Amino acid sequence: MIAPRLGWRLPHVFAHRCGGALAPENTLAGLRIAARLGLRAVEFDVMLSADASPWLLHDETLARTTNGAGRVCETSDAELSVLDAGIRQHPAFAGEPLPTLASAALVCRQLGLLANVEIKPAAGFDALTGEVVARAVRALWAGAALPLLSSFSETALAAARAAVPELPLGMLHERPPADWRERLRQLAAVTLHCRADCLDDELLGEARAHGIPVLCYTVNDPALASALHRRGVAAVFSDRIDCVAEG
Repeated sequence: MIAPRLGWRLPHVFAHRCGGALAPENTLAGLRIAARLGLRAVEFDVMLSADASPWLLHDETLARTTNGAGRVCETSDAELSVLDAGIRQHPAFAGEPLPTLASAALVCRQLGLLANVEIKPAAGFDALTGEVVARAVRALWAGAALPLLSSFSETALAAARAAVPELPLGMLHERPPADWRERLRQLAAVTLHCRADCLDDELLGEARAHGIPVLCYTVNDPALASALHRRGVAAVFSDRIDCVAEG
């Protein structure tokens, strides 16, 4: 299987969960702050509601990041639409709505932000989430640079690849397994993502030899970001986009 190419040059820095530590995670406020600080690209998480609609959320439950409770996959679109995504994370952002993927796509396109959409399936919903998110991304970014879709779930990535073959995919691991390159090949993925402290030079060398960009999370120290770039890391995801800047 031939991997689709990423249709844009990777930036040095992605704003982690939309705006990092400067705004409630996975919110439109974060996207606007990232753009204001000069970031070229953002990363955010997407999972499905009880109505199988894609929303920006990291956790399977609502309590940490919103004023709601319960599992996202058991909560309707109508219920999600009235939640406050700001008050528990950053009280100054009280009233910030929980975004749909559609609203995030619109803001990204308006602000000229490139995107890495991380597929976050609830337990048992891997394939469905991969398929729904892939189809939604193709429709929402029609006529524009397609986002990079990534996930820890290879099942979700395989479903996304089957649903929309032209989408660029990124394979996510904390520490990549020994057979990471074969897994990447089977998914026709174009990037490898891993934890910054789980990266070794042997893996970097193998990736470089095969033309595979390596992206690392979550890097909040400017000195560490610079060191990773010097070692050959293509991009980092950062919460501290106020000090880990695109260079």
